[in-house]
Amino acid sequence: MMEKTEHRDAYPFDLPEADTNELRSKQSVRATFKLSKDTISTLSVVSNQLGVKQKSLFDQLVADAEVLEKIARELSSAEPYRRRGVQKTLVISRGTLSLLQKMAETYDAPRDALVEMSIQRLKPVIAQEKAKLAQRKRIAAKVKNAVAAQRRLLTEASETLGPEDPLCDHLSCALERLESAHTAIAAFVQKSERVMALDL
Repeated sequence: MMEKTEHRDAYPFDLPEADTNELRSKQSVRATFKLSKDTISTLSVVSNQLGVKQKSLFDQLVADAEVLEKIARELSSAEPYRRRGVQKTLVISRGTLSLLQKMAETYDAPRDALVEMSIQRLKPVIAQEKAKLAQRKRIAAKVKNAVAAQRRLLTEASETLGPEDPLCDHLSCALERLESAHTAIAAFVQKSERVMALDL
């Protein structure tokens, strides 16, 4: 006869319940802002170059309440913000949108200007990536030269030792790996060049 066992929770310790308000703040919503083409391109370039979704990038920029408040204070004491640019609809979290609206109302700062200045903080990132691109191109050129040198070495080994020599097999495998690495590097550099060539 089987003994009856009392029901036990899945975990032998207490866990805090999920905060529904916190969960709702992570929900995605669509919001439309009037932004300059420069700002829209900046967000797009950094998103593509770093491989980060625009929503995640935008949330990270705007969700910093301390920085956003500083921007709002500066805007409230500056000359009236002139609306310019084009309408851009972005997918952002509900919490980020709520924070934007709160700062705009508290400091009487235009919401579009808050977004504009927040995204402009990415400009130094683009400058850094352009500097890295120049270095990557230099290194990619060296890898290309290394591939050519490896091919010459394999040819020399084949002519000297014969193509069936074990050493030639090792050199051939090394060449294949180097060629594969060069192909991946060249594709990455080419993609970076296209992204960085966007009009900013």
